[in-house]
Amino acid sequence: MNRQLSDLFNLPDDNSGEQGDENPQISAEDIPQNFLSEETLDTIDKIESALPSVKGLEASDKEMDELAAVAREGFDNLMDLGMQVDPRFASEIFNSASSLLGHAITAKVAKTNKKLKMIQLQLQKADLDRKILAQQAKGEAPQETTPLGQGQVLDRNELIKQILEQSKNASKDK
Repeated sequence: MNRQLSDLFNLPDDNSGEQGDENPQISAEDIPQNFLSEETLDTIDKIESALPSVKGLEASDKEMDELAAVAREGFDNLMDLGMQVDPRFASEIFNSASSLLGHAITAKVAKTNKKLKMIQLQLQKADLDRKILAQQAKGEAPQETTPLGQGQVLDRNELIKQILEQSKNASKDK
């Protein structure tokens, strides 16, 4: 761990000399209590409680993982085949293998993007909920975000007359 980072985040010094530990485990007791505000902890709890409530994410993740595994297996098979055939035919096999590897990567990226989008939507919802609660605490009514419009009931002939009249007026003004 970098000394400047450990000083910046008030982490305990780790002078054990172990360079191989890339992912040290940090428990909740290692984080100072004043490091996170009560509002931040509440927001984290809301996000964590909302994530499991979304249904259907696991099924799609499983399908994407299966697609990636099938594509990876096909890639490995085609690479082995390409190494065993005549060099003049190997380029087409390697091209197909790279296409399969691209499909595997696309499946993994789609899975990750879907999770990130879901988290982003949940954070936006939590932010809106927080704003509404703040407005209610101040005694204000929530702002209406949907613009209201006005409508008229017209018959077809009346509408055609108005359109023709507007087009005549527009042509006279030019």
